[in-house]
Amino acid sequence: MRGAVSVPIYYLNGQFVEAGAAALPLNDLGIVRGYGVFDLLRTYDGVPFKLHEHVLRLARSAQAIGLELPGSVAEIVAIAAETYRRNDLANATIRIIVTGGASDNFMTPQGCPTLAVLVEPVTPTPPAEYLRGVKVVSVEMARFLPTVKSLNYIGAIMAMKAASRAGAVEALYRDQDGYVSECTRSNLFALQGRRLITPQNDILAGITRAVVLEVAADDFDVTEAPLHYADLLGCDELFITSSTKEVLPVVQVDGQIIGPGVPGPRTQKLMALFRAYVQAQQP
Repeated sequence: MRGAVSVPIYYLNGQFVEAGAAALPLNDLGIVRGYGVFDLLRTYDGVPFKLHEHVLRLARSAQAIGLELPGSVAEIVAIAAETYRRNDLANATIRIIVTGGASDNFMTPQGCPTLAVLVEPVTPTPPAEYLRGVKVVSVEMARFLPTVKSLNYIGAIMAMKAASRAGAVEALYRDQDGYVSECTRSNLFALQGRRLITPQNDILAGITRAVVLEVAADDFDVTEAPLHYADLLGCDELFITSSTKEVLPVVQVDGQIIGPGVPGPRTQKLMALFRAYVQAQQP
């Protein structure tokens, strides 16, 4: 049976090393310019969830910023899987990072991108948050390259500081016209009757989001459309999705209670549908 390992094993540029020995040169463009992309997935009982889809998204992110990948999608999938295999963890996160690599002039990529794979134990969402629901706060902020999972998380870090001060688990991006898009590390869904609404533009296409859209299709009227903050506050139910949060009910936005203030029946149904989907992927 898999258990916790005392020292995680990482992959870095062709070598498998203990986490404490993994290091980049200080002229790596990921460090000096923030030029890089990443993706993150989790495993369930020893099985990576949607690994290929996550690496495909990594490739799309890299292409969007003109960053060369240090291998094909299939090669990166194999490296990530092997890195995970070397860590004795049933439930882990796998973080795949590509940067522009070392640069003598601290600016120009020199055709040697860095590839790193980091495996760590999953930090589970407290079960009480699924039972009670959580609070999010809105921030008026435009996300940098929203369709790209880049290393630039300055805005997200600033937004999450505001969320932490307010006792919220996430920060929700809102533009100057009042439209909401997504949270710093999760996608947003609203339920109004049988209608399931999720923003489509200026978002990162979440892998968990795609699964929810798939499992919801038979029971809900699924709509990908702009969502205004005022409409958000008046909806019946809200939830957010991500690889680590899965389907997490939201019962408060800023100072406004959503619906009855507890996770609603339709959100609970989607939570169950998602978990059934995950279980069906297990060998």
